Amino acid sequence: MPVLDGEKAKRRVIVIDDQEINRELLGMILEDDYDVLYAENGEVGLHFIRENINTLSLVLLDLVMPVMDGFAVLETMRADPSLHRIPIVVLTAEKSAELKSLKLGAADFITKPFDAPEVIRARVARIIELSEGRSLIRAAERDELTGLFNERFFYEYCQRLERYNPNWEMDAVVVDIRRFNLVNEVHGREFGNKVLQQLAASIKRSIEHEGGIACRLEADTFFLFCRKRESYEELFETLSEDVNREVDNAHVRLRMGVCIMGGREVAPERRFARAKLACNRLRGKYSKGINVYDQEFHDKEMHYESFLNDFQRALEEKQFLVFYQPKYNIEGDKPVLASAEALVRWRHPECGMVSPGEFIPLFESNGLIQLVDYYVWRESAAQIRRWREELGITIPISINLSRVDMYDPELENKLLDLLRENDLKPEELLLEITESAYTDDARTIIEVVESLRNHGFKIEMDDFGSGYSSLNMLSTLPIDVLKMDMKFIQNVREGSKNFRMVELVLDIAEYLGVPVVAEGVETEEQVRLLKNAGCSIIQGYYFSKPVDAKTFEKFLLEKKEAHK
Repeated sequence: MPVLDGEKAKRRVIVIDDQEINRELLGMILEDDYDVLYAENGEVGLHFIRENINTLSLVLLDLVMPVMDGFAVLETMRADPSLHRIPIVVLTAEKSAELKSLKLGAADFITKPFDAPEVIRARVARIIELSEGRSLIRAAERDELTGLFNERFFYEYCQRLERYNPNWEMDAVVVDIRRFNLVNEVHGREFGNKVLQQLAASIKRSIEHEGGIACRLEADTFFLFCRKRESYEELFETLSEDVNREVDNAHVRLRMGVCIMGGREVAPERRFARAKLACNRLRGKYSKGINVYDQEFHDKEMHYESFLNDFQRALEEKQFLVFYQPKYNIEGDKPVLASAEALVRWRHPECGMVSPGEFIPLFESNGLIQLVDYYVWRESAAQIRRWREELGITIPISINLSRVDMYDPELENKLLDLLRENDLKPEELLLEITESAYTDDARTIIEVVESLRNHGFKIEMDDFGSGYSSLNMLSTLPIDVLKMDMKFIQNVREGSKNFRMVELVLDIAEYLGVPVVAEGVETEEQVRLLKNAGCSIIQGYYFSKPVDAKTFEKFLLEKKEAHK
């Protein structure tokens, strides 16, 4: 710490000069205001500088000295990040040395001989003041953990970078760490901080040499503003390899979003919002590490945005249609209609029939899927009642419960209200829940499912085999039907690995004492193999694609006729 003179704290400076008379003269000029250290050559001076690194405010440096000259000191301090912040005033009588000194990082000059004490004191005070001001700005503009810019200053420097380099094409890049909360949870916060520091260091090495800048936005999210590249695969691989090599191969996985469109016409904040959107779209997609926001991506986002804007109107005008796909029991000599699955379709007034693959993931990501689900439930329950009243026949209909539905505290009341309003029995409204819902939060989901079963509802585990249920966990799950994921059925042949997997699923179902529904069945050969293997119920294009309620009536009438 600087020494104290009464109540005034003196800043510490060092004079490095091989001439004793020069050291004494500067000491006499400065000692009333500063705590002055002395060194007779560059080597001794660097030793003192490192000893006082946290308290030293200024170096006054002669250039021509034995052992180590002033230029060597300048080069050493410029190369060491811990010393780079300390300002250096060069002591020289040679004008020719000034340019070289400036290039090596000198902040100012004091001309020999020292015949203007007031000027020297003024220059020293100004350089220290400027340096301390820069240090305060740096502390305010930098992230304390990584040393990268923080968001507040980052966008300003992005604008300056483009303003001063009009010929540069810049891209916005967002990098974050997949499931970083687990890194902290498993290895501890100190380890997590080390991961962030190593990633930040790798980012700096990768982009700063070409004029790029970076910031740490929050937690594990980093923004990179860098010169346009043909591909970002090499950068992605470099960052991934660096961070894993430096943190003992903790298997840290990154994802990267890149905005390559917009250019200077779009503000940096907007470009990074687009890059972050592209990065966020990679959640759950572990086979893909980079996503690019280009014109195609932009057009698709605008298309999706129009869907979101049209959503409320679509509900009010009943643009969402409920189609029904029959399920047939194949245990007997002839297939028998057993039930159906309710599936939503969207007849958009401008776009025509919109694929569920387009709007369902969109509504899931925005929380609107719950409103769609409830719409389908109401329509399905009312349709069961209408078929019973108009055709005199009732079959169970399966409705899908999304993950968000399972956390709805009013779920049971909504379903029970539908039963009362349409005079239905619980077993007439089957509930399909995906396997992944169980694995995400098994305890909570199981509690909800058990409560629903206590009310008489039958539970079908949808897409079984697409998730990660352990056999031990599966034995405790409250389910009434397994729906085999359609991927098992694709290319199934007798003796193939796919067919063996089908047999294993059927063995599991037999152990659990529940029937199996095979989805995606399209050929007679698949039906034969599944029947011989012991599968109970078939759903797929072999019998029918999903059809509207009116078309589905033919299946009901056929069933009614067969029972006469």
